[in-house]
This record gives sequence, structure tokens and C-alpha cells, in this order.
Amino acid sequence: MPPFAGSHPDGFQSKSDSNIVTIDVGGKVFQTTKQTLTSAGPKTFFSRIAEASSLYVPFVDRDPEIFSLLLSLLRTGNLPSKAKTFDLQDLIIESQFYGIENLLINSLSNPSQLEPFNLQKSLLLPLNGRDSPSAVATTPYGSLHIAHGSKITSYDWSLRRKSTILTHFTAVDSLLAISPSLAAAGANDFSGLQILDLEKGHVRDTLHWENVTKSGSTVQALGASPEHMFVSFESCRRNSNSILVYDLNSLSPVTEICHNEIYGADIDSAIPATKLQWVQGYNLLMASGSHSGPSGVSGNVRLWDVRSGNVVWEMTEKVDCFADVAASDALSVIFKVGVNSGEAFYVDMRNLSAENSWVCLGDSRKMQNGKKEGFGCKVEAQGSQVFCSKGGDVELWSEVIMGSATNNRKGRILKKNLMGRTKDMGGAKITNLAFGGSRMFLTRKDQQCVEVWQGSSREL
Repeated sequence: MPPFAGSHPDGFQSKSDSNIVTIDVGGKVFQTTKQTLTSAGPKTFFSRIAEASSLYVPFVDRDPEIFSLLLSLLRTGNLPSKAKTFDLQDLIIESQFYGIENLLINSLSNPSQLEPFNLQKSLLLPLNGRDSPSAVATTPYGSLHIAHGSKITSYDWSLRRKSTILTHFTAVDSLLAISPSLAAAGANDFSGLQILDLEKGHVRDTLHWENVTKSGSTVQALGASPEHMFVSFESCRRNSNSILVYDLNSLSPVTEICHNEIYGADIDSAIPATKLQWVQGYNLLMASGSHSGPSGVSGNVRLWDVRSGNVVWEMTEKVDCFADVAASDALSVIFKVGVNSGEAFYVDMRNLSAENSWVCLGDSRKMQNGKKEGFGCKVEAQGSQVFCSKGGDVELWSEVIMGSATNNRKGRILKKNLMGRTKDMGGAKITNLAFGGSRMFLTRKDQQCVEVWQGSSREL
């Protein structure tokens, strides 16, 4: 018998004008409403059942216990607590059969469900080979791509399906997840940006930038907004750099900003952007880059209006330059860790001006120590929190609201917490920090795996 057939058992004959739908799944009878079934969307298996129910009682030859879970998902948008007793892969297979995997993903791997203060190490994802991860990229709903050596390993949103492809690079330095099956990858020693089809394992396209001397260029950083992809290029001769803007769907070039041709010893313009972040609430692109020289580390942070191609704000870093920097939309701050002091600093984005200076959240006396205590620290903003790696630990920074005092810069209070249980803390130095769905992912020096951190209530 096919998985979807009809019958007319006594007592269950549906009426065409009834809103109640009776369904026989694997010999177990369920009743629900047409509105619940059609909430799965048009032209889905459930919408077909809703239509057929006016003629007969549909019979579906599938697992009735899992069907009851998915019916609850349709009714409430969430799985019931008893779903934890089922294997996630079984839920995925059944949700794909009914055409509602997107609802399952939204229930189990939604970015809004990230529990910052409840994150704990829950899983290790092993990587093939001897190479440690060099770059990590995620999609909003938790698909994961990891570059290690010349390979890129991908996990689907459930972290159950794994695939690995071989690239042309010796090592991948920049990685951007365009979709669960498409990624952009670049290297500091390999010309061009490659668009990789991760399912078929081949290069779909290669994007190049040429300066006035027509020399090749390498990728220094990648970023994206909902509509655009941003690529920081540096010429192979290191005498020019630029940021190119591409349409995220067609991958055709849209515009160019921040084009620098370097003459003589113009150190500031010689620094390419090594981190790109789209600040959605301000419709601005944050581009930052730093350079280590005989006099120490110097750099700059710029906010670009992509439409006009103009810089709307910039900060030159010469004293305690950033080890890493990130912008938080929700907090309206730019957050950094000083490379010398290892201390956290912020700038209030609500009051940006040429006179802005960093507000130190720790001991400002360390700024001049020159010990590079912050070297290698990573900073990422997610929701209303800022996450900062320090050695083998992760600090979580949040704002404490104190009445109307937050209306001015001096009144803002940011507090830190160390993340994880005691057994999760410490370990090798953290090299990458990323967020996808309701999870945090991190990698450590000389370790061939990815740590998955999530709230205990999100585990399934």
C-alpha cells in the first residue's frame, strides 16, 4: 500500500464542511484542524491531506509516534519535551518526508534561541587529517564549514551529516558561508577568490581584482550583508588594496570602495582590511586592519557607507592597537581587545565623532606594557552580548542597565562573565570563534576538531 491512501472506516467519515480533519497514520488515528495542517504551507504533504480529508480519511503509512511530534510542531512551533527520547536523524527523515524540515530547523536551531549564559561544551566534531582549523564559517541556522589545510569539511544544521572536499589552496585563510552548500574561500598566498560548490566538490567561479599594474591579488577578508558580499583584496606585490562589493545572489561586482595605491612609505594606506563586518542596524560596513612593525602594532577601524563609498567614521590605532574588533548592533558599541594590554575597550556608536576614544573596561595602565597580552584574542558580537577569547577561555560581556544612566556614554556599564562549567574552562589557545543557529563553535591551537557549545535545554 502506498504511504498515502484513503479509507472510509465507520465513525470517521469526514464532512466536507467540517474543520476537523481525521488522519490514520500507521494504524493510529489523529484529529486536528485544517488550519493546523495548512500552516505547513501551500503544496505540502499536509495541505494535500487537508484537501483530501473532505472526501475520505487519509491513511499515511509512516511512524505514528514521530507523526505526533511533528503535529505538535505544527500546532505550537516547537517540539514537545518527549522528543528528546527520539533520535534526531529519525525526526529529520520524517520531517523531510512531510516537507516541513524548515519548521524543524526553526524549532531546534534558531539564532534567537541562543542561551548566552547557559552555553556549555556539549560535543566535539572530529576532522580528518593532521591539519588544525584555519577558518570557520557558519550559516544563520547552524550549518558549519571548517577549513583545515587544503580541505573544507561541512556539517549540516543538525551536525549529523558530514562531507569533505579538497581545494586548490595550500591553506584557506578566509572562509564565508554563502549557503549550506556554497562557500567563498581565499588564501593569503593564492590569487583570487573561489566560489565552491560543497555538495559537488568543484569550483563554481573564481573572482579576481586587478590594480593599475594588472598584478594578481589575494584575499585578506570576507564579509556579507543580506544582499552583498564584501571582499578585501591585496595585490600580490602588496602595493595596493581594495574592498569589492558583489551581489550575493549573482556574484556580479556592484561597486568598489577603499581603493588604495601605495606610494613610498605610506603605512596607513598600506594596511588592507583583514576583518569585514556588516552592521545591519546602521547600514554600514566595518573594515579593520592592523600592521606589525619596528615601532609596534598600528591599525585602523573604519565605518563605510557602501552606497556612497564614503568613510563616515574612522579610528587610527597606534597605542594598544586591537588584537581583534567587533561591532555589536544590539549594544551599539564597537568592542576591541588591546594587543598589548589584553584588556577590553569599547566605543559608543550612538555618539560617533572625530573626538571619540576607547573606553577601557579593565586596567588602562597595561596599555603601555608592550607584552602583547592580547595577541591572538578573538572578538565576536552575537545578540546583546560580546564574546571574547582569552587564551583558552571565553569571556562574555553584557550591559547592565542602570535606569536613565545609559543615556550617556559614561553611564554605560559592561560586565564580564567567564563562560562554561569548571571542566570546560582552560585548555589550548582558542583560534576561531563563530556562531550559527543556537550554538557557539570554537577551535583550539593544534587540535583537529571543533568544539560545539550550546544550552542544555537545546540538546536533543
